Amino acid sequence: MSGITIRRLQEYIKSKDYDPGAKRDYFLRLAEEVGELARAMRRGAGPATVDSVKGTVEEELWDILYYTLAIANCYDIDVETWIPVKEKLNDEKYRTGVEFDPVGRPD
Repeated sequence: MSGITIRRLQEYIKSKDYDPGAKRDYFLRLAEEVGELARAMRRGAGPATVDSVKGTVEEELWDILYYTLAIANCYDIDVETWIPVKEKLNDEKYRTGVEFDPVGRPD
């Protein structure tokens, strides 16, 4: 699947799961999913397949992203807007020499 953007994911999540009063619940679910990711990594979960994603690193990473974006929605934060701002701060702090290009233009 191509063409997925963070903004589109946020819209999708908001369309099916949006409850600004549940910020705490979303955060607790996020923390739980981080634990599940740790468990999958610790036990050396194999790569996901289309037929078998349950308990894999891939599944847990999606769950973490889902709840992260659900929390952003509760605060009306457009994550795509803030990624370049934060990456600029990171570059100033860590001096990686890798410039963030949000459009992904070829070199």
